[in-house]
Order: sequence, then C-alpha cells, then structure tokens
Amino acid sequence: MDKDTRFAFLVIGLPFLGLLYCLGIIFIFVVSPFAQNHAFITGILAAMIPFSIAAFIWIRASAKAYKKN
Repeated sequence: MDKDTRFAFLVIGLPFLGLLYCLGIIFIFVVSPFAQNHAFITGILAAMIPFSIAAFIWIRASAKAYKKN
C-alpha cells in the first residue's frame, strides 16, 4: 500500500467508518433494552472502544519511532 492509497483511506474511509460506528451505537440504543436502561455504562463503553483503538495505534507508532532512533 503506497502513501497515496493510505492517505485516501484516511481522508475518505475513516469518516465513513466513524459514521457506521455511530449508526451502530444508535441502533444498539434503539433495539437493546439493556442499553436503554443502562445508558451511562453503554455510553462509556461506546466511547472507550475508539479511544482504546486510537491509543493502541499511537503507542505502537511511538514505540516504532523510538526504536528507530
């Protein structure tokens, strides 16, 4: 995968992936009684999933850059 393809995925694909994630969370709130009754817990879990993925990617990239130096 060259740099232009990665950049295109980042600019075009990532927002659509985020939109699908948000629609999935809304769908879970509409369908699931547990999510409706425990909205705070479900909201925290919904926020922690993308944060955890971003933190993992950030730490992995930082470790790779640190190892290079």
